[in-house]
Amino acid sequence: MPLLLLRSLLHLPTLCSSQNPKSPSSNPPLILRFRTSPRQIAQYLKTLGIRASPHSPESLDWILSAVNYLKSKGFSDEHFPRLSSLCPRIFTADIDRNLAPFFAFVANDLAATPEQARDMIIRCPEILTTNVEFRLRPTLFFLRELGIKNLNLPSNLNANLLNTPVDKLASRIRFLECLGLSYEESTGICARFPTIFRYSEGNNLKPKFEYLVYEMGRSVEEVKRFPQYFGFDLKKRIAPRHSHLKQRNVQIPLNWMLPPTDKKFYARWK
Repeated sequence: MPLLLLRSLLHLPTLCSSQNPKSPSSNPPLILRFRTSPRQIAQYLKTLGIRASPHSPESLDWILSAVNYLKSKGFSDEHFPRLSSLCPRIFTADIDRNLAPFFAFVANDLAATPEQARDMIIRCPEILTTNVEFRLRPTLFFLRELGIKNLNLPSNLNANLLNTPVDKLASRIRFLECLGLSYEESTGICARFPTIFRYSEGNNLKPKFEYLVYEMGRSVEEVKRFPQYFGFDLKKRIAPRHSHLKQRNVQIPLNWMLPPTDKKFYARWK
């Protein structure tokens, strides 16, 4: 059967099944007409970037059910290679127990549109198989308590924040408290600059804070005023600009020193 015909058949409703495998969800698995062979099905899945053995018809039907379910949620063929590459277990997950709960969560708890849900999954495919009750819902509550808004918007940051355990998020707040900030000040910084949750303490936050205090001679008060400091590269942006200003016996606020482009910064401080 030509591959083009096979591709079109995958969008047709279920009519019959010669093998009648057990369905991975309450929705019947997508079955091909005209006795499409397992090898042809596997070939079609390969065009989507999904590896599947033609020697396991039941497994193929399971995967096709997942593909069909995701297509009903707005996904197209071009999205599947990324999903399969970054989170192949999506296609072996149980639809009712693993996939459907996520879509219910983003619609009801997150108030996201179907398009926003799809785009969030594209940015972080792993989130689709994350447990709603033990991870996503507690994390959403925690982030909202901090005052972080617009979490339904499908950005890389939002997708990864929602997929982060609460204890890992809380560790960033404890780190800021260890710098001498109060709990309220620490949570305020996280709300203003939630990207801080994605930075490593040992490889990012701590070295930058130590440089701020011991090399630049500044205080934690500057972090309170400009928490975006932690978002700039230490070796490529912070240290070179500090050295440049130090040679000229100039000290300016961090929010003047770091955001401008190199062209604007070095033109201003020749």
